[in-house]
Amino acid sequence: MAHGKICYLELPAQDVERSATFYQTLFGWKTRRRGDGALAFDDATGYVSGAWVKGREPATKPVLMVYVMVDDIEATVAKVEAAGGKIVQPIGVDAPELTARFADPAGNVLGMYQEPPPKK
Repeated sequence: MAHGKICYLELPAQDVERSATFYQTLFGWKTRRRGDGALAFDDATGYVSGAWVKGREPATKPVLMVYVMVDDIEATVAKVEAAGGKIVQPIGVDAPELTARFADPAGNVLGMYQEPPPKK
């Protein structure tokens, strides 16, 4: 464990099960029940975990932005609406960076990022 590493996120959710399914579908996050019964997650790397929490306002404005790494940003963007979210900033706005922003089913705005292809 490294000093200063981000390790835990709490995401506001109106419907925890729906939000969990959204993140599982888009990013492959694994879910589990904590000892207190709350639905928690581990990201695809297993290094960041967190939980969905009720009773908080969603983070609908991009103030503190969290970006999720993706292998194929175009394919992931295409899945957002079918999974219950909405694209709020399309690919290309932050060019040359490969980013997009989405709102999850609760309205939280997060970003996604794809590493640029290697230069030839």
